[in-house]
Amino acid sequence: MTRDKKIQNAFKAAFPHTIPIFAGFCFLGMTYGIYMNVSGFRFWYPMIMSLTVFAGSVEFVAVNMLLGAFSPLQALAMTVMINARHLFYGISMLDKYRGNGLKDIYLIFGMCDESFSINYTADIPEGIDRGWFMFFVTLLNHSYWFFGATLGGIFGSLIHFNTEGIEFVMTAMFVVIFMEQWLKEKNHISTLTGLGISLLCLIAFGAENFIIPAMLAILGVLILLKGTRERKEAEGK
Repeated sequence: MTRDKKIQNAFKAAFPHTIPIFAGFCFLGMTYGIYMNVSGFRFWYPMIMSLTVFAGSVEFVAVNMLLGAFSPLQALAMTVMINARHLFYGISMLDKYRGNGLKDIYLIFGMCDESFSINYTADIPEGIDRGWFMFFVTLLNHSYWFFGATLGGIFGSLIHFNTEGIEFVMTAMFVVIFMEQWLKEKNHISTLTGLGISLLCLIAFGAENFIIPAMLAILGVLILLKGTRERKEAEGK
């Protein structure tokens, strides 16, 4: 198989997985572009930020940062707090991202919640290059956000509608991804562990502070479960 054919096949395999993301990112991206427009920014602000920052929550928060006093340390701290979960995404993807050459640079930069969910859980068809598949998933999702944000920035002054509640599109999309993963699993120990720990942390720390403690606890418990399972398998041999 030629290199061009291999890349083409990877794109065809990746694209269907990103169709639900397209719907969510276009809506939210346009909302972000409109928000930037009504806040007094020209269309090229959301266009460039969606291309170079590509962190939806941070981009929304950045609007107030750009309107306020210059404070790079505060911006750094806020960004780390909002996107701290990506540290755990990166740890989970170490093996999958290893050995993809220069593509790894873009895979690391472009990893968002949605790209992580797809690249981590997708059953890549036999004969499809894993590195190119993950690259196109990341690139397509990035382009959807860029397209939506740019379009919202351009037409923001012409579009007037109530966007309250539109963020539920992303919640619904994650529910679909969760259900798809649930159906693929042979056992649901890890999923139920994650749900249980998240619920306990939500009760203990509250809705605004539970994510990082929950991720740390989930990571620790899953590491222990993996070690226990490996020891049992070794003893069984």
